[in-house]
Amino acid sequence: MKAIAKKLRDDAIAIFQAGLQAVAPAAAIRRHVSREENFLMVAGRKYDLRHFKNIYVAGAGKAACPMAAVLEEILAERLTRGQVNVKYGHLTPLKKIQVQEAGHPVPDAAGLQGTQKILDLLKAADKNDLVIGVISGGGSALLPMPSPGLSLEDKQAATKLLLACGATINEINAVRKHISQVKGGQLARAAYPATLITLMLSDVIGDPLDVIASGPTVPDESTFQEVQNVFEKYGIHGKIPRPVQQHIARGLAGEAPETPKADDPIFAQTQNLIVASNRQAIEAAKLAAEKRGYHPLILSTLIEGETRDVARMHAAIAKEIRLSSNPVAPPACVISGGETTVTIKGKGLGGRNQEFVLAAAIDLAGWENIVVLSAGTDGTDGPTDAAGAIGDSETLQRALVSNLNPPAFLADNNSYRFFEKLGDLLITGPTNTNVMDLRLMLIGLRP
Repeated sequence: MKAIAKKLRDDAIAIFQAGLQAVAPAAAIRRHVSREENFLMVAGRKYDLRHFKNIYVAGAGKAACPMAAVLEEILAERLTRGQVNVKYGHLTPLKKIQVQEAGHPVPDAAGLQGTQKILDLLKAADKNDLVIGVISGGGSALLPMPSPGLSLEDKQAATKLLLACGATINEINAVRKHISQVKGGQLARAAYPATLITLMLSDVIGDPLDVIASGPTVPDESTFQEVQNVFEKYGIHGKIPRPVQQHIARGLAGEAPETPKADDPIFAQTQNLIVASNRQAIEAAKLAAEKRGYHPLILSTLIEGETRDVARMHAAIAKEIRLSSNPVAPPACVISGGETTVTIKGKGLGGRNQEFVLAAAIDLAGWENIVVLSAGTDGTDGPTDAAGAIGDSETLQRALVSNLNPPAFLADNNSYRFFEKLGDLLITGPTNTNVMDLRLMLIGLRP
């Protein structure tokens, strides 16, 4: 590998790491939450801890453990106990707060058990208690308490269908809320009449509170009708388990209760706060790129859509920068965030970030000194152990030398095996944070 290409790769990884550090849960919470003796300050609000008999911590998500750990430090002797659900392998040592490992992205029985423990904890809270929720990406799958009449298997089947058909995270969450007893503000209902503070790491486009982990502690704007529209949009209504179809039909007929809306009194004593988001990671990556001598360009933190289409758009921008120095001159670092989707048609193994890099690398073949990196900030990409991948304008040539056919791997959604063979998987392990994806394209000077 040429020295220039290696430097671009090393810089891309360093810039990605800088983005991760900016959204580490401990640092994010401490920016917004502090304690001075009997007073807890949360983003400008002051809570007198002497007014509360018990203080509980509850929540779910890939970053729930480190978020809970920093609250244990801040609350110290005032913390009564707590319960959080996390993805398998995302553990952090805790003292007073119990942890339940569970399945993600498809919920499992362990998640159901952990959710019941959280509900039991919240139902024990009364008006003299304080509940602090910790919610991060993955929280929706990790809070799988089905609506009455539905089984966990019904939810699992519905989730698999939604993930495979290319539905957006917002659409998936709208469905999850309406087949759940905790999502869409219903966890706040369980905590009422206790005072409720919820700290969130946002992993969704635009940071809407009601979509992060399916909004368990905030009013829900989605409806049963929207769920029906999602089924029809993707042509999966007939494939959805019959009990789920029947439950949605009851909701449309007014026979099943809607999720709580903004005027519900359960929200009178709640505070919901985003402590870290994709934008913070993007801004940190921009500063890191500048320090390394690149001209940074932030495209957007709101990018979504089909992964391959987004990848080709990014590749086209990189080519334009190389040809005309527009919209920024090389050496350049193009940065984007958000979360794309993959419509699965093949039988291979991969994730949206690995597929992004493969599609972009195919388009960039022959364009020297261009590197592309895409990775999930949580350290996982789809059902793989990789956060993402890194490629460049030589990826296609290296693949052909190894008798690999990049378009065939892409067509089979087999990006993981492709980059595994080239040694270009980006494996970080669990990062203990989750604010969607970070994509980088480094365009060096013309050879």
